[in-house]
Amino acid sequence: MGQREDLLKVLKVNEEVYNLLKDAKSITIPTSREELIEIALNGDLNNKQVEIAYDVPGKGKVVEVVLTKAKNGLVINYPEVYMRRRDPNAAVVGDDKITTKARFKERFGRDFSEVRKETFEWLKKQDLIVVPFITIKPIDGGYPSIYIGPKNTAGFALTFIDFQNFVNLDEMRESYKPFIFVFVAPVFRHTHFDGKQVVVHNRLDDRYEIFPYNLYPGPSSKKGIYGALLEIGEREGWVTLHAAAVKVRTHYGNVSVFMHEGASGGGKSEMNEPIHYTEDGRILVGENIKTNEKIFIDIPQPSKLVPISDDMTLAHKKIQKNKGRLTIYDAEQAWFIRMDHIRRYGTDPYLERMCIHPKKPLIFVNLYTVPDATVLPWEHIEDEPGKPCPNPRVVLPKDQLDDYVKEPIEVDFRSFGIRTPPTTKENPNYGIIGFFHVLPPAVAWLWRLVAPRGFNNPSIVAEEGLKSEGIGSYGPFLIGDEIKQADLLLEQFINYKDTKYILVPNQYIGAWKVSFMPQWITREYLARRGRAWFEKDELKPTKGSILGYIPKMVEVEGFIIPEFLFDVGLQEEVGEEVYFEGLEQLERFFAKELKRFNNPRLSETGRRIIECFMDKGTVEEFESIIPSE
Repeated sequence: MGQREDLLKVLKVNEEVYNLLKDAKSITIPTSREELIEIALNGDLNNKQVEIAYDVPGKGKVVEVVLTKAKNGLVINYPEVYMRRRDPNAAVVGDDKITTKARFKERFGRDFSEVRKETFEWLKKQDLIVVPFITIKPIDGGYPSIYIGPKNTAGFALTFIDFQNFVNLDEMRESYKPFIFVFVAPVFRHTHFDGKQVVVHNRLDDRYEIFPYNLYPGPSSKKGIYGALLEIGEREGWVTLHAAAVKVRTHYGNVSVFMHEGASGGGKSEMNEPIHYTEDGRILVGENIKTNEKIFIDIPQPSKLVPISDDMTLAHKKIQKNKGRLTIYDAEQAWFIRMDHIRRYGTDPYLERMCIHPKKPLIFVNLYTVPDATVLPWEHIEDEPGKPCPNPRVVLPKDQLDDYVKEPIEVDFRSFGIRTPPTTKENPNYGIIGFFHVLPPAVAWLWRLVAPRGFNNPSIVAEEGLKSEGIGSYGPFLIGDEIKQADLLLEQFINYKDTKYILVPNQYIGAWKVSFMPQWITREYLARRGRAWFEKDELKPTKGSILGYIPKMVEVEGFIIPEFLFDVGLQEEVGEEVYFEGLEQLERFFAKELKRFNNPRLSETGRRIIECFMDKGTVEEFESIIPSE
């Protein structure tokens, strides 16, 4: 379909969007992903490199993106370092419905309706590309969606259809009525928003509008669509969790499902990674940063992993099977995989193979390449000489994977990850969380409310220190009512008694550098136990109720994990005084973040849990509010 008239006959849109498409300079509607790639290269597959640039009043030509054609895909690079990761404050609300986000008028001093009109007028003067796609198509056919932006943003449009589902209007046998609209105007980043990433969400009764004013996929094709799903779920009574999930099969034949939640950098993608081995075939559990002592473990037969989801995980009410375990399904058709951990060949052979020898051209972000070369996942673009960008990415469609779970599946173990800093007597900090903690449902729910971002986050532009990622760790993408979201989450912890909860740190445990080993080894350990959960006499309460319980002993393949990796105060470099200082940091953080949730609109059970924390309740008192059994 190439004719504007044909498009306007098939599309069912309001008069305003109809006039935008009717009056635009020109319109191109791709009929395939391959055609979209060709359009991204200015209509010529022989083009090796193109610039996405705009004339900005007072600045002249501004290059937003350099798009390079490589042997294994297209590479998106940003000349501006700021654009290479997501700004956590990118989301702004253009409507007047309930929200916890900054409203457009409050932040920019004018009604969004004015800028919205200016956006449409600017788009009318452009050669446009119109790309239909379906959001979460497997759930009752999903939500019809449409991308409308300058033709030179075709490479950006590719990320939308890879993350969701491309629609060829030529194959439509009936009219196409979008519910989610994406209007892209990159030049406005400079003319209206002082160079900042801004994505405006405009919620209307009959449609959901997203206005990305930048070309980084993070806050738009990823989190912009995520915000729309959260809003839809809020209206309909379900949640899209910020989580990765994996089905694990041990060599004993046990099958378990793990779902791991947390802020960016909290270990979601790593939950789908195989455990990392050293060159001599051992597993480095951790290294002491003071003494350089190392702890190794041997797991000769690691479990088989079958990915389920990587970042956006549906807990849709239409797929729930029973009240035993929570049922989930992937909200995406592709994953935005961060590759900062790949510094050399052989670090992650499976991912490296998929990137270097893909079944179809991939989209890479923040990676070094030259035209017609092979993009290598360990060659990250540099933010400055000698300083690699911490956020190299690949958009990896799931059909690249050897295998993945294609149907809704029930969750056995639901974990929460937090990046923890090195913690010693010389550097007291909150890195006092042990190898893994067993959490009662009420305490696990509190961790989803406060959602700490943690130490040294590689994915976003952010301040240092302990910050909240917002409710469910999807707070930066949530446009609507966090109190309603809190209750929707709480229903899961009340209803699904057979799903069990753990807390897992990454990076450091006290004075021990551990990377993501705690969650990988914990995954192997719990998978070997199967669904046999801990008896009370196998656990002991921690010194702070928000840390629940720790196991008295954990043995994996004959190796006993040292007690000081669970009870961090036992480490000589830490000690009890530093442990309590770190615990106090966590408790102060919880108290600050939970205040806004102690709201009359929150359910009675939710208020009881928060009040239990404020009253310094014991872990047993939390268990009495939502019993585990």
